[in-house]
Amino acid sequence: MERSSSLDLRCQQDVEKFFSDRKPEYVFLSAARVGGILANERYPAEFIYDNLMIEANVVHSSFRHGVKKLLFLGSTCIYPKFAPQPLKEESLLSGPLEPTNEPYAVAKIAGIKLVQAYRKQYGCRFISAMPTNLYGPGDNFDLEKAHVLPALIRKVHEARESGAGAVNVWGSGRPRREFLYVDDLAEACVFLMRNYDGDDVVNVGFGEDVTIRELAEMVAAVVGYDGALEFDVSKPDGTPRKLVDCSRMTALGWVPGVSLVDGIEKTYNWFIEHYSVVTGAEV
Repeated sequence: MERSSSLDLRCQQDVEKFFSDRKPEYVFLSAARVGGILANERYPAEFIYDNLMIEANVVHSSFRHGVKKLLFLGSTCIYPKFAPQPLKEESLLSGPLEPTNEPYAVAKIAGIKLVQAYRKQYGCRFISAMPTNLYGPGDNFDLEKAHVLPALIRKVHEARESGAGAVNVWGSGRPRREFLYVDDLAEACVFLMRNYDGDDVVNVGFGEDVTIRELAEMVAAVVGYDGALEFDVSKPDGTPRKLVDCSRMTALGWVPGVSLVDGIEKTYNWFIEHYSVVTGAEV
């Protein structure tokens, strides 16, 4: 495993050299430029370019160097904004995307089609999985780039520490989101690598969702914050709901094991232990 600081997956020559030197047999392609609504709105060019380059370089080098199997991780952002809930794999490309993350979603859809094309033309054992919203230790807590859960953890914690009477939360609080703990996803990825070899996309989720308001209340309870939660309706809500249908994954024999409350507690404990590092602030 290489960090982006030592291996730029957007550079074809660097990726080719890595595969030539390391000769990996199995590839888990989870690398991506990711972020929440704010980051998607501010950096649409980077979100589409970086992700297209990463997946194209890694998939092509995996083919060239005879990788035995590759798992490409996409995102539930690939599904249309108003697709029927829960989101089934068959909903892909059945309608318009959510505008706030369209560049990212288009790149991830291209990755799926890339994997399928290499399977069809060259017989590569390349598969795709679409995880729901992820969270856990090591998450990005930068308020400009973070997804909703780590952003809430940081905001609520800092409000408690400073004695602030309220926390600002983007949007109405009504959209519903599903969250999967990162260790569960890691387990699911290994499971798929061992047990799945199909052309179809596979959703990986928790199977339940909550409103953003409920999520903020859960975070406040874990952090021990009793101030107000103020929802800023001038900010975008994004997709109204994103709950995935996990029946395909369940039928294969895998289910998640970490509840949302337990996962938030684990993530918050990690955040506290690494606060100065992840925020650049003094403890």
